[in-house]
Amino acid sequence: MEEYLRSRVPWSTETSLKFKTEEVGIDFDDFVEGVKEGKSDFEMAEEFDVTEKLIHHLRDHFMRHGLGSVMGQD
Repeated sequence: MEEYLRSRVPWSTETSLKFKTEEVGIDFDDFVEGVKEGKSDFEMAEEFDVTEKLIHHLRDHFMRHGLGSVMGQD
């Protein structure tokens, strides 16, 4: 008897962090480095010349989804 396996696609509809940072004119690698160094939202907002709120949302995305939100299995 065959066992029914639910398909789990290896992608997500959530936009990647790389795409989000590029969309607002922030260098992806510099953003990730800032998070790694423990910079505050204020410090990063000043560095990238954007609002703290924008940095907060990008950081929140990173904490929830990581670098890319690709999950699942074949």
